[in-house]
Amino acid sequence: MLIPSKLSRPLRLENTLVRDRLIARLANSHLYRLVLVTSPAGYGKTTLMAQWAAGKNNLGWYSLDESDNYPERFANYFMAAVQQATGGHCVRSETLAQKRQYASLNALFSQLFIELAEWQTPLTIVIDDYHQLNNDVIHQAMRFFLRHQPENLTLVILSRNLPSLGIANLRVREQLLEINSQSLAFTHEETRAFFAGRLLQPIAEQESQRLCDEVAGWATALQLIALSARQSNTPTHQSAQRLAGINASHLADYLVDEVLDCVDDATRNFLLRSSVLRSMNDGLIARLTSEECGQRRLEETERQGLFIQRMDERGEWFNFHPLFASFLRQRCQWELGSELHAIHRAAAEGWMAQGYAGEAIHHALEAEDIPLLRDILLRHAWTLFNHSELTLLEKGLHALPWKQLVENPRLILLQAWLAQSQHRYNEVDRLLARAEQEMALEQVVVDELLSAEFNALRAQVAINAGRPDEADRLALLALDTLPLSCAFSRIVATSVRGEVLHCRGELAMALMMMQQTAQMARQENVCHYALWALLQQSEILIAQGYLQTAWDTQEQAFRLIAEEGLEQLPMHEFLLRLRAQLLLSWAHLDDAEKAARAGLKVLENFHPQQQLQCLTVLAKCALARGDLDNARRYLTRCENLLSNGHYHSDWVTNADEARVIYWQMTHDVTTAGSWLGLTLKPADADNHFLQGQWRNIARAQILLGQFNQAEVVLDELNDNARRLLLTSDLNRNLLLANALYWREGRKAEAQQALIEALTLANRTGFISHFVIEGEPMAQQLRQLLQLNTLPEMEQRRAQRILRDINQHHRHKFAHFDESFVTRLLTHPQVPELIRTSPLTQREWQVLGLIYSGYSNERIAGELDVAATTIKTHIRNLYQKLGVVHRQEAVQQAQQLLQLMGMGVSP
Repeated sequence: MLIPSKLSRPLRLENTLVRDRLIARLANSHLYRLVLVTSPAGYGKTTLMAQWAAGKNNLGWYSLDESDNYPERFANYFMAAVQQATGGHCVRSETLAQKRQYASLNALFSQLFIELAEWQTPLTIVIDDYHQLNNDVIHQAMRFFLRHQPENLTLVILSRNLPSLGIANLRVREQLLEINSQSLAFTHEETRAFFAGRLLQPIAEQESQRLCDEVAGWATALQLIALSARQSNTPTHQSAQRLAGINASHLADYLVDEVLDCVDDATRNFLLRSSVLRSMNDGLIARLTSEECGQRRLEETERQGLFIQRMDERGEWFNFHPLFASFLRQRCQWELGSELHAIHRAAAEGWMAQGYAGEAIHHALEAEDIPLLRDILLRHAWTLFNHSELTLLEKGLHALPWKQLVENPRLILLQAWLAQSQHRYNEVDRLLARAEQEMALEQVVVDELLSAEFNALRAQVAINAGRPDEADRLALLALDTLPLSCAFSRIVATSVRGEVLHCRGELAMALMMMQQTAQMARQENVCHYALWALLQQSEILIAQGYLQTAWDTQEQAFRLIAEEGLEQLPMHEFLLRLRAQLLLSWAHLDDAEKAARAGLKVLENFHPQQQLQCLTVLAKCALARGDLDNARRYLTRCENLLSNGHYHSDWVTNADEARVIYWQMTHDVTTAGSWLGLTLKPADADNHFLQGQWRNIARAQILLGQFNQAEVVLDELNDNARRLLLTSDLNRNLLLANALYWREGRKAEAQQALIEALTLANRTGFISHFVIEGEPMAQQLRQLLQLNTLPEMEQRRAQRILRDINQHHRHKFAHFDESFVTRLLTHPQVPELIRTSPLTQREWQVLGLIYSGYSNERIAGELDVAATTIKTHIRNLYQKLGVVHRQEAVQQAQQLLQLMGMGVSP
């Protein structure tokens, strides 16, 4: 729950001096990107901005304190201030902040900028006490905010020091309005007006000017002089003499002598006890001071000028001037040290009574009251968890002795979910194992319901760790016990059951379970699991060969992301990747690449290892285009990631598929052989993940000429795919079987496998999976089309595949990359002229493009160089090859390719 006072602009008090000259400087603040008001404490920064903001619309105010150094807390309050300024316009960004569904503050701000792009009216966000922030993550995010904020937004920052925001560029570009302590210092005229409104007896103008000069226009010092003169009935110049040249170390002494010692005991008691509060109202004051009417005390203190200020328009919330608050807290420790824990305990109870559990935890921690802290966590921790107060919860739990956690297993469950929700999976296993052992030793009884909730969590951890049998057992145990009222744990357990069935290849049941999960999660507004269930459904449907239905399910997921503001979640990348894979299968390569790059954009603020899947998709798109150079670049990035991290076997299988296809296209038997000797060979192939790994093995075996072994693998793959209705896998397996039969000269069996693959493609829509098989596929399709025996739909698909092969295939094999050229130059039959006058790498590239039918202009565009440069390359390579025109160059390239075993017809 957000504290209203932190989002309320301070009231413009009637007895404060209006700073007309400074307000005039702020009149054009909307023309600046940043308004920066900096000065030491007590110069009137907040008072000035409260005067300026009075009556303004489209303005949000956020008052910071030390608790705002947690990025998630800062995000919640900052977005609430934006909503305040825009009248609730930025709903998605607010939802992201509240549910902590963003990768970083930068990602959250990016979503905010998208929504603010639709907001045309100028708006202002004020952040007060920015010096309270010491978290560099927040500073970096605010630098990002300043660089990219909309033109119609002005950020106002009030700080005691120059914030670490990289403002030099704004200053140079005249997008910064600065007001510093010299500007804020009272002038002679302002000082005279100030004293006239504060003192019972007027003072001479000369005396007023002298006082102003002695304290350098410091507003707090002037207020102290007036307060001292009024309370002690001493001449103002005596107070001024004491303040003249005062420094921070002596200010406390002055405040003791001139303020605390001059008030009655009841007021002194109120000031010291209430100083522990970061903000206060009637109920809190009554709880801490035992006064019957806290509101009256607050208003009376305000009238006395004792450095207290209102924080909201209704005058319900107050806080002390920061300088005075710091002084009072120190004095409270000195004077009431023995009572301090009791004061904090009373504050915690007061906050609890008003429903602010987060503030209550803060004071319970200060009170070192373990039983109170435990009780607050037991009653309110899950509410705070659902509002993403994760750091505060972890701080509270870590303050509890381990014995307290063991005696209260629900807190163990909370701590485990805190780790789970932040992807610290190994920590969850260790925590639960330790807790289980010690609860047994202490004979702590866990009731059946709580045990079921633990089982749901353990099931999630098990499936994340790749232990599906254990996950299934735990999920079933949880579902057998959990009542409908335990909605979250039931959603978790149901989702895990769906994943287990998915892993086992029981796709129909898995699909039904994931549909049930999505429905439950939407009803309970558990958006993460609703999105996860839709993604799982899409994967299952793709495996079943229902790619169009998978597309429709993905559309539901995209709508959910838009509705709930989930754009920055890693699961958004998962969805974009699935969409890219589907588009790749249909040979919509431009759109597939666009989706994969959008996925990489989502992952910008995550660990680079998570980019592996999208890079793999981009590599496969390049392979489908026949662009071996680009494919090699993407695969190099994939291999670097694979060598520097531990990945789930499914991710490795996907990356290996692209690698093996590349080795096939470049005829790299050496690398393929090394990989085949080292790669994992699963015990079975009863789901589409394992089918993919065995298919990689079979492709490598075919490349290496191990035809018998490959046939054994493919026969088992096809048997399992037919039995489990893995239609997409069967479609891919048949294409590999076709390649195997063709290589062995078993033309009839090859044709039979190809026809069945074309028939299945009527359901899957596959195009690219045929295209990557290259010229052997093209030759077979030409024969089938000449026979004119294919049904109409298969005939049309064969024609489309053939067109794509003709477009990409020659280009694919004509890419003379470095590894190909190296092998070519060492071939014993390579012409002597090629050895003695070797082409440069660029000239080899140009030769490949000439062979592929590119014009000079297209070659220039492909290589991003001038047309004149291409002419020079062509002239040089003609001379080195001993040819005089383009057709002779094409024939020479074809001979070289045939020499390397790539018998491609022109």
